[in-house]
Amino acid sequence: MFERVLSFLKDLPAAGSARNNADDPRVAASALLYHVMSADGVRQDAEWERFKAVLAESYSIRGDELDALAAAGERADNEAIDLYAFTSVLKRQLDPDARKAFIGLMWEIVYADGELHELEDNIVWRVAELIGVERHDRVEARRKAAAEAPGATGTSSDE
Repeated sequence: MFERVLSFLKDLPAAGSARNNADDPRVAASALLYHVMSADGVRQDAEWERFKAVLAESYSIRGDELDALAAAGERADNEAIDLYAFTSVLKRQLDPDARKAFIGLMWEIVYADGELHELEDNIVWRVAELIGVERHDRVEARRKAAAEAPGATGTSSDE
């Protein structure tokens, strides 16, 4: 019994640091991007590649560091009960222009497979609301991403 308690206590710093990762804006962003990529239940190669490219471009990382951030985002998303833990970090850490840019990145992930699914649309809408991005900015970012995506299909409830 005593050994189990000691084992539990030894694991606490690791658990605490994992929770602190959610306060890292890079992990929060990665988790939200992963979440929107997985929203339709099908993770396509094009989406995964765009997800990793967005992380690499946004944070100037490659190799193991990129893989670690992608994995941290996936893990954080899988452990999350809502989006607020991530959006609150981004709202505190990003200025309004950076928040708009982040919504644009989410749309890039959505359109990476050339299709807009209603669940993806809903997630971007919710994230935009939570981080304080106005409707017209969200719609404009979606239109831009759709125009740049080859063969994009699907419509948004915003139109």
